[in-house]
Amino acid sequence: MHNNPEHLRQLEAWMRSYQPDQLFDENGTLLSEIKDIAPRGDKRLGSSPYGNGGLLRHDLKMPDFRKYGLKVEKPATIEVENTKPLGVFLRDVMKNNMTNFRVFGPDENTSNKLGAIYEVSKKFWIADYLAEDADGGELSPDGRVMEMLSEHTLEGWLEGYLLTGRHGFFSTYESFAHVIDSMFNQHAKWLEICNHIHWRQEISSLNLLITSTVWRQDHNGFTHQDPGFLDVVLNKSPDVVRIYLPPDVNTLLSVADHCLRSKNYINVIVCDKQLHLQFHDMDAAISNCTKGLDIWHWASTDNGEEPDVVLVTAGDIPTQESLAASCMLRENFPDLKIRFINVIDLFKLLPETEHPHGLSDRDFDSLFTIDKPIIFNFHGYPWLIHRLTYRRTNHKNLHVRGYKEKGNINTPLDLAMCNQIDRFSIAIDVIDRIPKLRVAGAHVKEMLKNEQISCRNYAYEQGVDRPDVVSWKWPY
Repeated sequence: MHNNPEHLRQLEAWMRSYQPDQLFDENGTLLSEIKDIAPRGDKRLGSSPYGNGGLLRHDLKMPDFRKYGLKVEKPATIEVENTKPLGVFLRDVMKNNMTNFRVFGPDENTSNKLGAIYEVSKKFWIADYLAEDADGGELSPDGRVMEMLSEHTLEGWLEGYLLTGRHGFFSTYESFAHVIDSMFNQHAKWLEICNHIHWRQEISSLNLLITSTVWRQDHNGFTHQDPGFLDVVLNKSPDVVRIYLPPDVNTLLSVADHCLRSKNYINVIVCDKQLHLQFHDMDAAISNCTKGLDIWHWASTDNGEEPDVVLVTAGDIPTQESLAASCMLRENFPDLKIRFINVIDLFKLLPETEHPHGLSDRDFDSLFTIDKPIIFNFHGYPWLIHRLTYRRTNHKNLHVRGYKEKGNINTPLDLAMCNQIDRFSIAIDVIDRIPKLRVAGAHVKEMLKNEQISCRNYAYEQGVDRPDVVSWKWPY
């Protein structure tokens, strides 16, 4: 335009094509009748409450989760599908909140034992309805259950629903939670930044139930065995992420109630859908969840004294296997002082300086001792626990068992043995790490190895685990 008159002429013609004389007066001021068209207040794009969903958010009308719990008279003696009562609880949460609560799942809500939700709402459906769709259950354009075999689409729906002031709950198979790794990362980063923006109102937490877990994937095999989503979660800011591993129905209900009431977090709940032993009555469940980790006095033999060993668990199957190991140790070494600790809130393991839920060094040392062996049986990859506890006084005596990428279409116990989280391996770990048992425990150690061989041979020959293992209950 500076040195080409033709280009300048073209520019002037283009600008005049907008007819500025009809929009501005002779002084270049926008005409008032045009200016008055612009929206005001919260009608402006940058001030829409739908872009700041916390302004529109209302707390859920929550039923009392205690009413959905189990009556547990004696720990570890009955088996129940952990997520099925949760489905009934979510059904009534939805019933009470039919305009601002949805359940999301990649075509797996029935598989994950949450099917009770269909009693109050159908699946959302806006496509053509063909005869063969009758096998897909109840479908409706008004359905509040969002199902699609695409985890990343569901995650996007859920994030949008939360960002505009509503509430949601997302369940998925553990191994496929990785599909939303990057989406989870970005939502966590967004929440962290929002914590420092004064006008940004808090939104409902993003609640993820990770189920159909690694230790009960003997039918699907190696492809469905991956607990690594927890490692991804651990990378995010402690101000926005929480990880819970409730081992039974009543703790799962307590955790779910807490998470649905919370704001501005990503809550990751890990709990399997299959039949599992039940450990807590409702009062004990609430206490264990409130504290985040707890000494199980009924499973301990230290009687308030300094223990010989600390058995620690996080997750349903690791807890069951460690309890069975403790029984074998008690039978063979009656004088052994065992302290049994269960962890539900994984971030309790961090120092209080690193996470709001973290334990002080004093409390950690009191629970885990300063010099006794700690055998930690963990649901996920074992190095995650070392990552959380490397600064603790007694870390040098901490031995962690967990998933090590071993296994395929094995029986449940065989899969556990492949990764050394089984009862026999845990008992052997204790013998190896208590000085007075290293020699005296040789005969018991050999017996435990023989039991492993027997169980493995039985599984290979029969295709199922030995009946005494499958039916094991807490004997004391």
